[in-house]
Amino acid sequence: MSCIHKELKPSVVIISGLSGSGKSVALRALEDEGFFCVDNLPVTLMESFVSIITGNSQNTKIGIGVDIREKEFLPEFGTVLKMLREKYAVEIVFLDAEKDALIRRFKETRRPHPLVSEEMRIEDAIDTENLMLLPVKREADRVIDTSSYTPHQLRHAIASLFRTASSNDAITISLISFGYKFGIPQNVDLLLDVRFIPNPYFVPSLRDHKGTDEDVRAFVLRQPPANEFLGKAEALLDFLVPQYLREGKAYLTIGVGCTGGRHRSPVIVEEVADHIRKRHGIGPIVIHRDME
Repeated sequence: MSCIHKELKPSVVIISGLSGSGKSVALRALEDEGFFCVDNLPVTLMESFVSIITGNSQNTKIGIGVDIREKEFLPEFGTVLKMLREKYAVEIVFLDAEKDALIRRFKETRRPHPLVSEEMRIEDAIDTENLMLLPVKREADRVIDTSSYTPHQLRHAIASLFRTASSNDAITISLISFGYKFGIPQNVDLLLDVRFIPNPYFVPSLRDHKGTDEDVRAFVLRQPPANEFLGKAEALLDFLVPQYLREGKAYLTIGVGCTGGRHRSPVIVEEVADHIRKRHGIGPIVIHRDME
């Protein structure tokens, strides 16, 4: 379970990850949850900074952004982290993303990668950054692949992780619909394959619609195999969620896949999400990776 929930110590959340993976969005989400946040703080100043903030105010929740801009200080990260863990409830969240997604984001925002130069292309810069940040990633308590996240979804995910929790909120459930032809999402705990359900893609009037459209939803849920599957999947979760809560599991990521990720799996994800909200009082994070 996340150490932020285990100890009554000041909480320090370190957000790190690849350039373009969403660190600024994550830090803003922490601020919204009452964290005192600072970005681009030299690693060697972390312990002093946290000591001053927690000693001179009532603020016991600190968020710190660490990235490649601190490359001169990164070799000291392990030593500083050890000192912080002795005094505080420290949690490290590392934001990762696929290379294609990072390149697309840099092109869309027209922001340069911090390592790009005349001698280094963006592809090589991303590879170099991966290697440089590997020691930080190895220390991470949670690695989140943001390739398929919108900024809004990432903000919601981070807020859900660090929101002051009730007993039911102690577990964060993420539901991801996807298409197998585009690959299985990373860091999935449970994987459900719904390719056996008749495919709306082959119905001309539904082909260009999405799984969140009512006509596609109605078609999928009219299929007896879909309803039987939903009953069994929901029964499985009704058993597992209380077990995971009892065991102290902090995160549960469920992937639901069909061929293209546009029709069947989004329908099933929406139905399962609705069941979890009503039955367990937990608001899951819903991501339709390949629906657009």
